[in-house]
Amino acid sequence: MSILVRTGFAFFAAALFGHAAVAAQPAGHAAAQPPQAIVKELMTKGLSDIPGKEVLMITVDYPPGAVDPVHRHDAHSYVYVLEGSIVMQVQGGREVTLTPGQTFYEGPDDLHTVGRNASQTRPAKFLVVLVKDKGVPFFIPVK
Repeated sequence: MSILVRTGFAFFAAALFGHAAVAAQPAGHAAAQPPQAIVKELMTKGLSDIPGKEVLMITVDYPPGAVDPVHRHDAHSYVYVLEGSIVMQVQGGREVTLTPGQTFYEGPDDLHTVGRNASQTRPAKFLVVLVKDKGVPFFIPVK
C-alpha cells in the first residue's frame, strides 16, 4: 500500500488511519508545496521475544526536491539508501548526504531535523526498518 505524503500531518494521519492514500491539496496550493514523498509499507511483524514491540519496514520514494517536515519516530530507525542521494540530520548531529549503499540511524529520542532529496532533478529511494511500540504511529510531526 502506498501513502502519499505532503506534510507531517498527512504522514501521521495516513499512519494512524490505516495507510490509506491521503487526499491531495487543492490545485492552487500544489505549486507552493514541495513534492510529496511516497511511502510504501512492506511488512509489519510483532517481535514475540520482545513483548509490545514490532518491526515496520517501509520504502520512501523522494521525487526531485522532496523535503520532510521536522519529525520524530519514537523508534529505532535504520535507513538504507537504494537510489539517488538524500540529506539527513538529527538534532545535535551533523548533516550528512547519503548515496546508494550508505546508512543512517535515528534513535527513539532523536528529533529528525533534516530529511530531503539532495537533488532537484533526480528521484531518490530508501528503505527504513523501524523497531517500535506495537500499534503506535511511526511518524510524529513536531512544530
